[in-house]
Amino acid sequence: MNFLKRHSGKIATIVVVLFFSYLAYNLYYAPAEGVTNKFIYLMKEYGYIILFAWSILEGEMGLIMAGLLCHTGDMWLPIAIFVAGLGGFVGDQIYFYIGRYNKSYVYHKFKGQRRKFALAHLLLKKYGWPIIFAQRYMYGMRTIIPISIGLTRYDAKMFAFINLLSAWMWASITIIPVWYFGEEILEVLEVVKQYWYFAIPIALLFGGSIIYYFQKATKK
Repeated sequence: MNFLKRHSGKIATIVVVLFFSYLAYNLYYAPAEGVTNKFIYLMKEYGYIILFAWSILEGEMGLIMAGLLCHTGDMWLPIAIFVAGLGGFVGDQIYFYIGRYNKSYVYHKFKGQRRKFALAHLLLKKYGWPIIFAQRYMYGMRTIIPISIGLTRYDAKMFAFINLLSAWMWASITIIPVWYFGEEILEVLEVVKQYWYFAIPIALLFGGSIIYYFQKATKK
């Protein structure tokens, strides 16, 4: 039991790497032409499994794809939200227990991010449990905050309860709008596909602006 606690972070990393290696293998050999079609095939074939795995890493792109598949009828909206939220919950629980049972590893691995850990402790002390909800939308802090909470004496059961509600809320507010506006999004994607040479610079500029904004907001 102590061995599992001490090495929980490494075990979780190995499991995630193996799982994504399996998905990459299936993506490579998917019976479809082109990377896009292969990925769409894989999402339709293993949609909920991929969504769960993607949500562990808290990637909104997977939730957006799930919202589109819900719109086209390849996924069922309630199950997609449930699975995505469960994946987001598992991801933060992993980070929490890395902090709880691997303190020496955390201090060594993240020694260059001490300011972020100090900020996370200040936010937890100032705002309490609502920071568990807010951390999913804080660029650069999404993994730091669950780990830093694990380093404290914060009650594990309380964290798990709030984390689960937070994860389902995160999944809902991402997937539902994409599902609702699915037709419009698909039309935009079709235009992007035709005029990709204009779309790529615009997307890079837009994405860079968002990242810059969240970096500034996080620093504040």
